Amino acid sequence: MRRHQAKEEERAKKKRADGSRSNKKSGKDKDLSLFARARKYFREVRQEMKKVAWPSREELITYTVVVFGMTTVLTAIVFGLDWAFSKLVADVLRAIT
Repeated sequence: MRRHQAKEEERAKKKRADGSRSNKKSGKDKDLSLFARARKYFREVRQEMKKVAWPSREELITYTVVVFGMTTVLTAIVFGLDWAFSKLVADVLRAIT
């Protein structure tokens, strides 16, 4: 436990020391114009999108059907509970008055 705490304190000291040097934007990004930064951003987005494992057409259709089906079922359940509770409350209120 003490070793773990010592390591955590060491990491915190190192982080504090490095914190003064690190910025969100590097020096290179500050020198770029707005359009150059936007172009760089979209280039990086495109590179990341190439890494995405896209579903096949059959998987996409299956997932879509499952989502619509579950949405319909849950909507019906919530509607049924809402209707039942509203009838119950109305009956209780009628019985009281």
